[in-house]
Amino acid sequence: MITIIGSTMEAASNSKQQHENNNNNNKKAIQRLHCSVKNYEWGRPCHDSLVAKIFGMNSGSQIDEDQPYAEFWIGSHVSGPSFVVSDGSQRVTLKSWLLENPNVLGEKVLEKWGGDLPFLFKVLSVDKALSIQAHPDKDLARTLHKLHPDVYKDGNHKPEMALAVTEFEALCGFVTLTEIKAVLTVPEVVELVGVENVNLVLQITDEDGEEKVKPILQTLFTEIISASKERVTVAVDRLRNRLRRESQVRQLTVQEQLVLRLEKQYPSDVGVIAAFFLNHVKLSPGEALFLGANEPHAYICGECIECMATSDNVVRAGLTPKHRDVQTLCSMLTYKQGSPEILRGVSINPYVRKYIPPFEEFEIDCGILPQGEIAVFPAVPGPSIFLVTVGEGMMNTQSPKGYPITEGDVLFVAANTEISVSSTSELHLFRAGVNSRFFQAS
Repeated sequence: MITIIGSTMEAASNSKQQHENNNNNNKKAIQRLHCSVKNYEWGRPCHDSLVAKIFGMNSGSQIDEDQPYAEFWIGSHVSGPSFVVSDGSQRVTLKSWLLENPNVLGEKVLEKWGGDLPFLFKVLSVDKALSIQAHPDKDLARTLHKLHPDVYKDGNHKPEMALAVTEFEALCGFVTLTEIKAVLTVPEVVELVGVENVNLVLQITDEDGEEKVKPILQTLFTEIISASKERVTVAVDRLRNRLRRESQVRQLTVQEQLVLRLEKQYPSDVGVIAAFFLNHVKLSPGEALFLGANEPHAYICGECIECMATSDNVVRAGLTPKHRDVQTLCSMLTYKQGSPEILRGVSINPYVRKYIPPFEEFEIDCGILPQGEIAVFPAVPGPSIFLVTVGEGMMNTQSPKGYPITEGDVLFVAANTEISVSSTSELHLFRAGVNSRFFQAS
């Protein structure tokens, strides 16, 4: 009898412990987050900014009508931390919470990246062009962080993807050889690069291949970006005045119209001239652009969802009043030519499209649900973060408890948690997570 009772009591104790563990896991499966905002001067006025709207609803904070609202940060980066909200009041940083609850990241993410998120999730509201910039690869990031930790705040690379929410414009990558030759008919460009360099380019043919073009393109771009402030000011002023005159008698090209817009935002800036060498990309809502390490780019206007590896490293060289590291930028670029690939997503169910860039740290799902519909996000081996931008509904796991969701809500979801979302109005939401191909490769 004693043995039987002991066994029964032990089994009951184990069952109770397992039940408590399951309850604890369920409690950790979904966490609401309050997130950070950035009021950079290129952001949109508060009344016209998705970032301002989302931040106000997410945090309950009063919006400052005199400030531009540029970026809404979701993640664990120290420059813009998110906070886990417990019982509506207590706040701990997501980074600290993950260190205390590493199992929510999943085994493979823990093994690869340790007790932290490998991705940073953002909303951007762009009213004025961002700087012409590039992000270093891992080796260069570590070197820059070691040499200049005040400027380059971490040692990680920063591949990124922008998914357009509105019409969105960007500069990205270098134009083709044919287009470069056309650029070298612009007198103000010739003035900065020199006739000798122009002649070198004109002698190259398409049969010579991209590898022969790269060193000459590097020379051209470096000559422009490195030109003295006095020479740049003269060239940009001449360009502006010439195009204004010519606009009275002919239709300016899209490229010429763009450089006039940039000149108005950044008078006498070398980026106005450099923009001639970069692809002008226009995204429609639902289209995405990904940017690898050492590729030049600049967002021009519009609103987007952005995801990247967890880093804040930026090397700038134009269209900015901030620190410019011209030598580093010109030496680090790949000088690859041609239009960038545009992603349009792959349908994973009737209401959700998945965008998978060639970077293992992240991917984005975009869900647009009509009223009264349900979408299921299958369990994945890594963490996810959901952002609601329009409407309201209910988020459910396998536990009985549901989570009401509305625009501005941000929710962390633990690894191996299936999520179903039902909409009580038209509902727009985005999910960021570790790239699916990382788990397939593992």
